[in-house]
Amino acid sequence: MQTNAGSDNFDRSKGAVDTAPAHSEVNTMAGGSASTLRVRGARKSTPERRQEIVRAAAKTFGTKGYQKGSLIDIAAQVGMTHAGVLHHFGSKEALLIAVLEYRDEEGLETLSGQTMPLGLDLFLHLYRTAAENAKREGLVQTYAAITGESVTEGHPARSFVISRFTALRGLIEDALRLICGPDLPDDIRTHAATSVIGVMDGVQLQWLLDKEAVDLPEATRFALEAILVAAMAGTKRPRPLTET
Repeated sequence: MQTNAGSDNFDRSKGAVDTAPAHSEVNTMAGGSASTLRVRGARKSTPERRQEIVRAAAKTFGTKGYQKGSLIDIAAQVGMTHAGVLHHFGSKEALLIAVLEYRDEEGLETLSGQTMPLGLDLFLHLYRTAAENAKREGLVQTYAAITGESVTEGHPARSFVISRFTALRGLIEDALRLICGPDLPDDIRTHAATSVIGVMDGVQLQWLLDKEAVDLPEATRFALEAILVAAMAGTKRPRPLTET
């Protein structure tokens, strides 16, 4: 889901130095021997190169998943070699985390102050994020694919996703404290925060599979409002599923 609670900044200006030449080289076979055709072009800066690789990786991981999406596929999209991608990120795992951080940064662009809002404004931000997500299917698909895979043991994104969910639950719980007051029971606050994340992810998944049947922003709004109303009612909320 594109709820962007993570405030980690992906600094594309740090790290490796781009040693790529100012031209690209294409090997051709002429008379049984390899010759080199050099095509002149402007060299891209390291931050530009890293961002280009991250976008290509997001596309690859979104369509093929992390396990099947290869560095060779990613390198081909940006006109580099497998070794060139590793030069910038060191490992496929590091590139995966960069993709996740990039995705969160894209979501934070909907905020003028680049910081997470508080109280009811946080819920408004979650709704607006869902509306923006309807325009960026690729990033939503990447998120869904990677978080789905992260449940497997030993997946490199597992710790990142767990930490992100933990942080997001905390932000939602803090928002509910401001909205509902300090008397709201802890269990209701925790269940509500967990439900917000679960519902938003579930609506996104359904939307990815069938956009004609699912209105991503409005289904998200309905779910957020329903959870808010229930939380605001606290222990006095209707409980039609309670067994007698």
